[in-house]
Amino acid sequence: IGNSSIVADRLALKLVGEDGYVVTEAGFGADIGMEKFFNIKCRESGLKPKCAVIVATVRALKMHGGGPPVSAGKPLASEYTEENIPLVEAGCGNLVKHIQNAKKFGVEVVVAINQFKFDTAAEMEAVRTASLAAGAFDAVVSNHWAEGGKGAEALGRAVVAACEASKAENFRYLYDLELPIREKVEAISKEIYGADGVDFSELAEQQMAQYESSGFGNLPICIAKTQYSFSCDAKAKGVPTGFRIFVREIRSCVGAGFLYPICGDIMTIPGLPTRPGFYDVDIDVETGQVIGLF
Repeated sequence: IGNSSIVADRLALKLVGEDGYVVTEAGFGADIGMEKFFNIKCRESGLKPKCAVIVATVRALKMHGGGPPVSAGKPLASEYTEENIPLVEAGCGNLVKHIQNAKKFGVEVVVAINQFKFDTAAEMEAVRTASLAAGAFDAVVSNHWAEGGKGAEALGRAVVAACEASKAENFRYLYDLELPIREKVEAISKEIYGADGVDFSELAEQQMAQYESSGFGNLPICIAKTQYSFSCDAKAKGVPTGFRIFVREIRSCVGAGFLYPICGDIMTIPGLPTRPGFYDVDIDVETGQVIGLF
């Protein structure tokens, strides 16, 4: 689910001590990784985060504002290499939605504006202005891409300030585990994605009834959907409205402790093996060739 393990977090907390700070990952977008981090992982660990750092780039916001598609290996369109403040401002609607989502869990939000060489001061200021207006604790330009750790110093200080201002008792979950499976899926879809509602296939309806009758209805929900849009349509950028989430089936991970609805046409990837593949990768010292990759 795009998160570090609870063991890793607890180890890090032990190493930094009572006055230290641990930064842990909840990737694949705030609507995907962050939601699962709060509703699944934090329930299991009992840990209460104080700050959510949302990373934004000018280029990504331009895409959400209506910029042309970006294809690997092809030159970037001029919209992404030249200043275009209206496009950035239009795309900030997507960032605002993520900020609003994070604040629903009772944590402070810091926006990290990840600076790259084509970004202009005016474009980054537009992102900062929109972030603060949406309720972010702070929005800071981070230039670690060019300056390494020094370029992220201001971001680090902003995160420390946000953590000091945050109160652990304000942290909350989005839904109660005792709700029916249907209502938990609807809560995520409406509150986080902004959907009008949820449609369940006949198979998904049967699975919900089976899980609830078997005593697994109180498990948290881990929705599998595209990370490129709030909707199930990867091409629907910005903040789409007037859409519904289609659940085609609901699979169970009872051992891990959650149910995961499969939405739209998303495909899942195989789980990692217990024996990592890197054990079989080596270098032939005579030829210098890497072996064991395939």
